[in-house]
Amino acid sequence: MVTPSRGAIEAALARALPAIEIAAPSRAELSDATEAHGLTGHADALALPRSAEEVAAVLAWCYEHDVPLTPRGGGTGFAGGAVPLRGGVVLDLRNLNRVRSLDPALWRVEVEAGVTTAALQRRARENGLLFPPDPGAAEQSQIGGNIATNAGGPHTFKYGATGAWVTGLEVVLAPGEVVRLGGAVRKDVAGYDLRSLLVGSEGTLGIVTAAWLRLIPAPERVYPALALYPDARTGTAAVRAILAAGVEASAIEYLDNATMALAGGACPADVDATGTFAVLAEVDGDGATALRARGELLEALGDALETYAPTAPDRIKALWRWRAGIPYAVQAPRGGKLSEDIVVPLDRLEEAIDGTLQIGSRHGLEACSWGHAGDGNLHATMLLDPSDRAEVARAVSAATDLFELAVGLGGSISGEHGLGTVKSGHLGVQWTHRALELHDAVKRLFDPKGLLNPGTKGAGSRRQPLTGKKARPEEESTPPS
Repeated sequence: MVTPSRGAIEAALARALPAIEIAAPSRAELSDATEAHGLTGHADALALPRSAEEVAAVLAWCYEHDVPLTPRGGGTGFAGGAVPLRGGVVLDLRNLNRVRSLDPALWRVEVEAGVTTAALQRRARENGLLFPPDPGAAEQSQIGGNIATNAGGPHTFKYGATGAWVTGLEVVLAPGEVVRLGGAVRKDVAGYDLRSLLVGSEGTLGIVTAAWLRLIPAPERVYPALALYPDARTGTAAVRAILAAGVEASAIEYLDNATMALAGGACPADVDATGTFAVLAEVDGDGATALRARGELLEALGDALETYAPTAPDRIKALWRWRAGIPYAVQAPRGGKLSEDIVVPLDRLEEAIDGTLQIGSRHGLEACSWGHAGDGNLHATMLLDPSDRAEVARAVSAATDLFELAVGLGGSISGEHGLGTVKSGHLGVQWTHRALELHDAVKRLFDPKGLLNPGTKGAGSRRQPLTGKKARPEEESTPPS
């Protein structure tokens, strides 16, 4: 089958599938939230299906005509995984936005991929339940995308990433078939765990169209505490002390001194937070359990310079709003940043924090980090002027050093954002040759033509991350070899 030319793909797809909305993609559908790399893709058509069957029809057409297909959720990813760098069709799942069933008495829900995180959390809360994953950008991020990246967030420490809450998937597989794996059951070991294989696959193996998810009763009380320390050594020691004391924290976050120098002034706490090393932890549960855990947490935080432990709901919300705004506060002075979500064993966290600063210094960049301390997950960050190409190039080079730092400390190049296109090819820093072979073999088995989200999640041995270079026109609609 001859691949249609760029100008012909939109018209041909619309003729073949008249019941599906087909349009020309706007700039918004050609990028995501990836920073610094300046990634903007190129696509020949935008498809907006309303059902799994329509998704299957689009994939079948693309497979028949050798046209790349890039699935898209809310566009909130940080690794370029929703950017169509090789042209073809963008498949936008926003219209698959129904809650198919909600069973509060059984603590379960079935939702389509386009349901936003916030919408699901609201529905759960209205019924006295909780959907714990909180990866951020809740009003924009969609459940399908969260599953595709196995998204995390602050409360992953206690509750796990998105995949821990998935009991079943409806997914469209090549060359265009709707398949269901698992469902409303809580236990299923009948075959290979294909469900978990698809979780975190970033749209490269199949397209998630719906999911069955577990819920739990919402905790009666939540109690956070913000503790301030002079440096990373004392701050990370406090993090380890929380675990050593057996405190069942729901979240353990950190913000290093450089981050607090930039964002501490906006902290709503009744403390002088600027320039300190901050540990933000939280406990939850029923009234008595949460109150007891709060006392244990405050004791474990030890000899902090200052501690702020609000109990009023409005003050608790203000504290977490401030935490959610840290990325914006950090980048404000320079106008941009490059952050990598590396992860290390908890006992190596201090070394990773210090190593991030050293890498920034070597590349002539101001650096800082914050993140999910309980998981050893850093948002290792280089601040930059996005209009300064030389500075951006230095930051991209620094990112490679961050990957090597993480692996050298026994960690991973990605804790929650995935590989996308930005880290595609860097998996070889972390995995052995045989593991990379298996990784690529799985891709070929699910997607033999290599048309599903091409350029994303690539294993390879070692490739430089993308720097915003646009694909050549002749590459845009050509599937990878």
